[in-house]
Amino acid sequence: MNDVAKVIRLQDLATVPRPRPATRNWTGSADRSVTSLTDRLTPPTPAAPRSVTDLMRDALGRQIGRTAEFARRRLTGDYQVDEFGFDEHLLESVLLPALRPLADNWFRVQTSGMENVPEVGGALIVANHAGTVPIDGLMLQLAVHDHHPKQRALRLLAADLVFEMPMLGTLARKAGHTLACRPDAERLLSAGELTGVFPEGFKGVGKKYADRYKLQRFGRGGFVAAAVRAGVPIIPCSIVGSEEIYPKIADIKPLARLLGLPYFPVTPTFPHLGPLGAVPLPSKWYIEFGTPISTTEYQAEDADDPMLMFEVTDQVRETIQQTLYKLLVRRRNAFMG
Repeated sequence: MNDVAKVIRLQDLATVPRPRPATRNWTGSADRSVTSLTDRLTPPTPAAPRSVTDLMRDALGRQIGRTAEFARRRLTGDYQVDEFGFDEHLLESVLLPALRPLADNWFRVQTSGMENVPEVGGALIVANHAGTVPIDGLMLQLAVHDHHPKQRALRLLAADLVFEMPMLGTLARKAGHTLACRPDAERLLSAGELTGVFPEGFKGVGKKYADRYKLQRFGRGGFVAAAVRAGVPIIPCSIVGSEEIYPKIADIKPLARLLGLPYFPVTPTFPHLGPLGAVPLPSKWYIEFGTPISTTEYQAEDADDPMLMFEVTDQVRETIQQTLYKLLVRRRNAFMG
């Protein structure tokens, strides 16, 4: 009897459906995990390189767009000109872009100490002047605009001769520059403008190559008096590189008097090579802005004290001279940097 019961029980167990073993669904989550891991391990396919034609087409399209926008603003009068004739829209759209290839690719200008130039308010940048042709002023203005966090416009104080020349005078006004006289300087500084001055004047820009990087006399300190009256800081600025662009080896004074110029330069390439001699040599440039010299401790009437103004002027001059020496040591080679 027991044997029969066991047989029946075994038969019942045989008829009970047994659970099937779990099988991995290779098209399910496991497959997605493998695919995801493969995606992570496989580097993305790089985009196909664009052809030179495509790049030129895009650049041309951008240029056409900028030109159209410039023309629209000029035709509709959507720009402003201040009391000095400064046209900021023209400066940023035409004049500065024309200078950038010269600064970036020819002179390879390097700028340091820009943190010393205030982001707001008036300040007077005082720089050395050289190069036979005053290109250093243009490079200084471009450096301030392109490297300052607020892209400030530097308003330069220029000699009367600049504004007496037909086309050059008009462009100088539109670029924001004005006469190098105390009233104009004080008006700009008091209005919170960033102003630049070259106290050496023609004595600096027209000196011979043998006297390079030797600062000439800084005048009677009129720029210091203007800064004191306006209560703005004075920022010494040293420029290395401008001395080598047109090395002046002689001066044809009779021709200079005939043309009404302060000098008529003779360089290794001009006038011997004609128009080709007007191409500046590709010297390496450094522009450094020094620690500001505060004028807040002075009263407005101190500007009338010639001895006090001379002391501050001498301090500025000596700071620029010592920085020039430092930059020359860093540069090593006039054209390689």
